[in-house]
Amino acid sequence: MELGRRDLLLAAASSAFLSSGIARAAPDRPLGYAIVGGLALSQILTLYTTPVVYLYLDRLQNRLFGKGHGKAAPVASLAAPAE
Repeated sequence: MELGRRDLLLAAASSAFLSSGIARAAPDRPLGYAIVGGLALSQILTLYTTPVVYLYLDRLQNRLFGKGHGKAAPVASLAAPAE
């Protein structure tokens, strides 16, 4: 059990050391900017373009097939007839 606690402490210390900026050198900065910029851009594109694409596809489906196309059937019509 002691070995696991020591490993966890070493991992936490090294993560804190690296994330604090102490160990960063000047050549690593452009790579960091590229990674963080790419992650931010992909997040923005995902959050804003996905709903827009769904809205455009829904509008296209409504234009091509009419407003009622693709809707689920009412639950009452699927139930067995009452005797």
